[in-house]
Amino acid sequence: MIQGIRHIIFDLGGVLLNIDYKRTEEAFIQLGVADFPQRYSQLSQTTVFDDFETGKISTDVFINHMQQMAGKPLTEEQIINAWNAMLLDFPLRRLQILQQLRPYYDLLLLSNTNEIHEAAFNDILYKAHGMPSLGVFFDKVYLSHRIGMRKPNPEVFEKILEENGLKAADTLFIDDSPQHIEGAKSVGIQAIYLEKGMTIEGNIFLPKQ
Repeated sequence: MIQGIRHIIFDLGGVLLNIDYKRTEEAFIQLGVADFPQRYSQLSQTTVFDDFETGKISTDVFINHMQQMAGKPLTEEQIINAWNAMLLDFPLRRLQILQQLRPYYDLLLLSNTNEIHEAAFNDILYKAHGMPSLGVFFDKVYLSHRIGMRKPNPEVFEKILEENGLKAADTLFIDDSPQHIEGAKSVGIQAIYLEKGMTIEGNIFLPKQ
């Protein structure tokens, strides 16, 4: 790992939580939203998803938008299930790594997420590991829909540095989206891009030999 680091900011999906965007794509296509992949992906998304991730629209408004996209009657449950299909599991080793790092580093979480996903990933965490929320692993949790801003906007990184009294040069950010990495670097934060196939347990935080 990079030397001189005192603070680590973790992304959630694709870093701590296994996700599969394809599962949500396929679920919405089956529900009649044929152009869903053009509207939402890891690299870009349309305004409605941005607005939902920054808390500008409610869950009810988001669901209504998705019903309109489908062009046919869909239940709230159908939409929520399709939207949550991408959320898979929290591998135990990743949670153990957080516990092992906690005494030595300030740990923070920064996730572009939304109200529906927050409820779902906390439920996954609780059912699999008995933990009520991700807050037990971190000094501070920043969720985009709660703070009203999202990555890769440099302002969200500046907010975290300022609120926690962190020096950018002493801070490491780990994320699986290249545009988010660039946002962090733009304010002087050191960053590791977790490319496809890489994991924090297999490529960054390795057991000492």
